[in-house]
Amino acid sequence: MTAGLPSHDVADLGLAGLGKARVEWAAEQMPVMATVRRRFGSERPLEGWRIGASLHVTAETAVLLGTLSAGGAELFVCASNPLSTNDEVAAFLVVDEAISTFARRGEDPERYQRHIEAVLDAGPKLTVDDGCDLVARLHLQRPEQAAEVLAGTEDTSTGAVRLRALAATGGLRYPVLALSASETRSLADNRHGTGQSVLDGIVRSTNALLAGARVVVAGYGNCGKGVASRARGLGAVVVVTEVDPRRALEAAMDGFEVEPMAEAAGKGDIFVTATGNRDVLCEEHFSAMRDGAVLANAGQLDAEIDLAGLERLSQGRRRRLRPNLDEYVLAKGARRLRLLAEGRLVNLAAAEGHPPQVMDLSFGLQALSLEWLVSNAGGLPPGLHDPPGAIDEELARLKLEAMGLSIDTLTRAQQRYLAAFEI
Repeated sequence: MTAGLPSHDVADLGLAGLGKARVEWAAEQMPVMATVRRRFGSERPLEGWRIGASLHVTAETAVLLGTLSAGGAELFVCASNPLSTNDEVAAFLVVDEAISTFARRGEDPERYQRHIEAVLDAGPKLTVDDGCDLVARLHLQRPEQAAEVLAGTEDTSTGAVRLRALAATGGLRYPVLALSASETRSLADNRHGTGQSVLDGIVRSTNALLAGARVVVAGYGNCGKGVASRARGLGAVVVVTEVDPRRALEAAMDGFEVEPMAEAAGKGDIFVTATGNRDVLCEEHFSAMRDGAVLANAGQLDAEIDLAGLERLSQGRRRRLRPNLDEYVLAKGARRLRLLAEGRLVNLAAAEGHPPQVMDLSFGLQALSLEWLVSNAGGLPPGLHDPPGAIDEELARLKLEAMGLSIDTLTRAQQRYLAAFEI
């Protein structure tokens, strides 16, 4: 351990200067967080609270962590994805922010789990999770410690699915706010952030021209909608696959082709999964795909593309073509399939994730939600809860102000009209 620094496991502390420049650039694009940080620094609403966080260690995340630290929190942080850490930012967090950080880009599964354990060893009273790995390990392996946590937040819809299943069995020991239920966050983060950053990751990895390509998007939730609309905007022919008839209908009425994956598999040039489920692309689909098809995952976990099935069909015939681009040669027919970012989140593993203007809203929600939990979690039963609507409105208001925009307000007569029963 380096003298004078908090506990840590990062790749190279010498990268801190580069990390500082990246964080300063991100902070300039995050005016909501700047407003929150100023207030937090004055009011110190998180004074004395120890927070354990599992997040993508990026420049935008560093802005959030700096804000929580300014609010008085003691922080212990690990990565929520082995390929999403920016080593420069991790070094900055240790050296400049004095935050205990355990994250290395490309860390193996053993080290990844060890880093989660290091955060839990600190005994956090609040948890911040992105995908539920931290909270899952806490509940499955340290149930007594889980009972001592006041509350937490979960950033993703995939993590919320896991927590909902845990809560259904009575196993969730404390209240958790499902931040993906926020309308403001979902609009910015899922639709606009994912839509842009997923295509950024695909283009960086392949240098492919999307105009004229046939892009198959699995899932038409907010993330899928963002990917589909951005791909169409770049000239792609977009096909949507769905299991929900309502979303399939919405996709059709939005002007997209809608087909089962079994039919779309033989037609697509680029496939993007955005469902939060497993085996969305599997051996049946691989066997039908064209030579050279590109596979990308925009879901939280690396289960959406059946990697074991891809290995079986290729019988180990794999090679790295470009950074974050692996080619699998199928044993039958010698067709080639190209997998991006090892099947992990393509926008973070192969690009830089959401733009800071998007994370300004997502992390503003995180900070305000943690502040609210400190004062209100005692009145919440264990389980999954939506963030308060007042926080959502405040977040949107702050962002509009930062953008120099104003809106109308209801007159008293209009308020009375909406509240009254009139014929």
